[in-house]
Amino acid sequence: MTVFAPDSVALNRKLPLWYQVSQSLRASILGRPPQSPLRLPTEEKLAVHYGVSVLTMRQALKELESEGLISRHRRRGTFIEPDARRARPVRLLGSVDTIVAQQSGESTTLLGHGPEPVPPELAEHYPGLAEAMAYRRLRRDPDSGEPTNWAVNLIHPRLADRIDPADLRRGWPMTKVLRDRVGVRISRITDTVEARLADPETARLLDVPLLSPILHYTGVTYDAAGAAVDVVRIHYRGDRFSFSVTLENVTS
Repeated sequence: MTVFAPDSVALNRKLPLWYQVSQSLRASILGRPPQSPLRLPTEEKLAVHYGVSVLTMRQALKELESEGLISRHRRRGTFIEPDARRARPVRLLGSVDTIVAQQSGESTTLLGHGPEPVPPELAEHYPGLAEAMAYRRLRRDPDSGEPTNWAVNLIHPRLADRIDPADLRRGWPMTKVLRDRVGVRISRITDTVEARLADPETARLLDVPLLSPILHYTGVTYDAAGAAVDVVRIHYRGDRFSFSVTLENVTS
C-alpha cells in the first residue's frame, strides 16, 4: 500500500514540539492532492521525519485523532479520515505552520486581484504606501460546498509580480505562497480576532443574513527585516468557527 508522505517543517524549540508537529501534519493532510494515499507512515518513521521523539509524535497524532482527521488501528496503522470535516476553530499559538494549517484544505475561488488603495485603518502597516496588490478569495467546505470564509490579502507591491495566482486558485494559503514560492523569510505574524456584524458584501459571499455575527481576523506578516509584506483580513462565518487560544509555558 502506498503511504502518504507529509511535508517537513523547521521546528521552533521555544514552542511545544507536539503542537508544531500536529499543525504541520494537519496542513499536509488538509492540503493533500485528491486521490492521494490515506495511510500515514508509522509513528517511528514520522518521529524520524520531524526529528522528535516517538512520545512527542504520539501526542501530536492524538491531537489529530481527537479532531477526527485521522483514525488509528492496532496492527493496521494510522489512516487519514477521507470524510473528515474541514471546518475547525481559529487557533492561535504563534506558529507560521498554524496559519498554513488553518487556511488549508478548503475549496478556494479567486474572486479577483489588482491594485487597491490601502485602507486608512491599515495604513500604519504600509507607511507611505498609497496602494497595495489585493487578492480576494472565497473558501468553501469541500464536501458541502457551503461558503465558510472570505479573505482579502493586501500584498506589498514589490512582491506582487512574483505571486502566481494559480497557486492561490489551487488553495494555497498566501503565507505558504510567500514563504515557499516567493522566498520571503517570515519572522512573525501578528493576529487580531474580533466579533463583528456581517456587512452586505460579507452577507452575500458567505450566504448569511445581513448583520449576523462573524469572526473578523486580521493578520500582519512581517519579513526578516521587520517590514510588513502581507495584511490579510478574513471574515469567518460565526456559525462555523470558534476562536481558541492555547497558552503554553515555554520558559523552561
